[in-house]
Amino acid sequence: MNLKNILDGIEGLKAKGELDLEIEGIESNSKKIEKGFLFVAIKGFTVDGHEFIGSAIENGAVAVVVDELCDLKALKIPSKVTLIVAKDTREFLALASANFYGNPSEKFKLIGITGTKGKTTTTFMIKEILEKAGKKVGLIGTIATYINGRKIADSDRTTPESLELQRMFADMVKEGVEYVVMEVSSQSLKLHRVDGCHFDYVAFTNFSEDHISEKEHPNMEDYLQSKLKLFKMCKTGFVNIDDLQGNKIPAMFPDSDITGYGIDNFGNFLAKDITITNSYVDFKAKIADRNERVKVDIPGRFTVYNALCAICVCRKIGIESQVMKEALEKIKVPGRSEMVENKLEIPIMIDYAHSPESLQNILQAVKSYTRGRVISVFGCGGDRDTRKRPIMGEISGKIADYTIITSDNPRTENPESIVNEIEEGIKKTKGKYEVIVDRVEAITKAIQMANKTDIIVLAGKGHEPYQEINGVKHPFDERIIVNDIISKINKKGKN
Repeated sequence: MNLKNILDGIEGLKAKGELDLEIEGIESNSKKIEKGFLFVAIKGFTVDGHEFIGSAIENGAVAVVVDELCDLKALKIPSKVTLIVAKDTREFLALASANFYGNPSEKFKLIGITGTKGKTTTTFMIKEILEKAGKKVGLIGTIATYINGRKIADSDRTTPESLELQRMFADMVKEGVEYVVMEVSSQSLKLHRVDGCHFDYVAFTNFSEDHISEKEHPNMEDYLQSKLKLFKMCKTGFVNIDDLQGNKIPAMFPDSDITGYGIDNFGNFLAKDITITNSYVDFKAKIADRNERVKVDIPGRFTVYNALCAICVCRKIGIESQVMKEALEKIKVPGRSEMVENKLEIPIMIDYAHSPESLQNILQAVKSYTRGRVISVFGCGGDRDTRKRPIMGEISGKIADYTIITSDNPRTENPESIVNEIEEGIKKTKGKYEVIVDRVEAITKAIQMANKTDIIVLAGKGHEPYQEINGVKHPFDERIIVNDIISKINKKGKN
């Protein structure tokens, strides 16, 4: 594609050199640069792409994009290489990538879901409903990328970098996708990953404290404002009006068509006559001018909110109520309130809960229907918001009958230090607990002490098939871990 076409519509650029160039590809990683490529230098949290401009040129870059704050003289870019100066190279990369791939999000209906919790489950619900209705659907989110029912790749982050995102969109267009439902993280909005995306529908599930750290958001206001950017990108939205911040959104965007859904507050779309059991939720909602009963085989009050959001979106699209009901009744989301079948027949649930509110929600949900003990096994991720660690310890101590504090993804932190911070919170309670840093040993202990009337909640990992230690991802699928432990227990029992 001609460089001029790639730059089309991108404001605030300054250029030096030939613009009438054919560009073979775009990259922000100098190692992936090939002959005829455009290199976009991005200053990251740990690495500054401007330091690798020389390598990019050696590898074949014919044009380079730099940030306006960089020292141009120090870069020493050869005159044969076209130089483009942008106000924000992240924003440039997003817009240029969209142009390069032919603005693919204009060629299907794009649905964006943001919020602290519930994004993954809600996107899966929408996907299942649309597929049940015979639509061709793509999904991009925390767990994986799907195209027309096929899992294409596991995900490294909730929302991909802009370049990869536009590539995915282009692939989906090639496969005839009609709808794409996507989790939109606060980071992706803040760092311009979704700039250049044309959203048809957006939704806000809820808002609570999370993602506050040096590498994410400095404070809650920054976190909230980042999420609200999504509503500036689309005129048709859906919000949880029971949520303190969600309730304020319709007034913030008076020119938009925003539908409120909830349980407690008056809104456009409410759930009534709610039943919550150990295996499902059941509620009544008005769909297509009729009160319909909806059943979802995922326990917990939060499931009602997620289902309401999915119904609102799909109702707007025009999906029949019966199709929605049938799809929701069979929905299964990896790592979300997922029960692990095992030979000991002990109730073992895997859930992605990794924030104070999500941990509280899942423990309260299982506490309400469990005849025996709730055994909580959890840790906290390293290189993330440290403030939530004692809070989560206190929550588990108050709700669970027994807590085993363990390691999650320590990343570059010392796992024992993380565990100690969690322990400070649980010490404020009268909850019984112990510390077992090794997660396999922690799960083993939980299984050994449990019986069929108890429930074990393995929180934090969810769908993740790895454990990240010292920056290295090691295979760690809790479904496999659980059954390996039980096989060893059974083998010992026979000996």
